[in-house]
Amino acid sequence: MNRIASCFALASSLALAACAHSAERAAAEPAPQDAFWQALSSHCGKAYAGGLTSTEEADADMRGMEMAMHVRECSDERIAIPFHIRQADGSWDRSRTWLITRTADGLRLKHDHRHEDGSADAVTMYGGDTATAGTALVQEFPVDAESVALFEREGLDVSVTNVWQVAVDPAGAEEPVFAYRLMREGANARDFRVAFDLSQPIPAPPAPWGHE
Repeated sequence: MNRIASCFALASSLALAACAHSAERAAAEPAPQDAFWQALSSHCGKAYAGGLTSTEEADADMRGMEMAMHVRECSDERIAIPFHIRQADGSWDRSRTWLITRTADGLRLKHDHRHEDGSADAVTMYGGDTATAGTALVQEFPVDAESVALFEREGLDVSVTNVWQVAVDPAGAEEPVFAYRLMREGANARDFRVAFDLSQPIPAPPAPWGHE
């Protein structure tokens, strides 16, 4: 084999080795939604403090309020995250729980809203499914048809274009944050966001209303 042919053979071998290595690495890395699930699950059982980070006037009454989120229930198919808000009188509103579940096509976010006696709110179990693969740290959930029908029935037409976003850093990340965001464009534009410091766990709060 002459020198030129040897160079071509070596280059081909190196290229094939690089491709094989890249394929092995890709196979070893979880899909974005699996990685997101793992990141969220890494906080299972822990609670964290946070607060409102958006600045819209519609949320002025929530500005400065103490908030907590608790990754309370974890399984291979569902993660339940109660969201607690301390009211001006010192009591806690424990009416909200974010439910993230796996579906055949991706992930689903639903909002479980309860009254203090445990009964379901008239506007509850709304949300949506992922429409894209998202990333390992951020997933978006456009409103689903069931929720649109609920909003229209309850006179909440402004919510029929809602998109919810959940972002989470895995345990051990530098300056880790969990953030929940509601986004809406157009005439009824909206941008609501709360964030929580995942570097400092707090004592777990009581169960959310309607849950043992």
